[in-house]
Amino acid sequence: MSDLLERLRRRGWRLTAQRRVVAEVLDGDHVHYTADEVHAKATERLPEISRATVYNTLGELVSLGEVLEVSTDGRAKRYDPNAHHDHQHLVCSRCGTIRDVHLDSDPLAALPVPERFGFQVSEVSVTYRGICPNCHSHG
Repeated sequence: MSDLLERLRRRGWRLTAQRRVVAEVLDGDHVHYTADEVHAKATERLPEISRATVYNTLGELVSLGEVLEVSTDGRAKRYDPNAHHDHQHLVCSRCGTIRDVHLDSDPLAALPVPERFGFQVSEVSVTYRGICPNCHSHG
């Protein structure tokens, strides 16, 4: 489970009703919603929340480094609250479902030193692609 709400409280981020609802929607395991999905889920809890407020709140959370923006294959950006735990992604090539995966080894170790071409590598992003069980069962 993501600890987004707790992290925001520790930072002293002012949790208005709207911000709290957006953070609650994002809080959880394997959460990778689009902004429109966040808005739809937020309006279930707080019907008067505007799309602009949701977009602005997501932008603030990304700027704070508390939420990651994830883009895959030109699809809509998705928002990942698992910003403080090293992980990679597993993506369904059909429906776009994303799951967090935690590797047993450092992905940077898989890049041989000669293949780094002198770069000082600061970040590694690995994306696994395939077909999720739901898409696979529906042929």
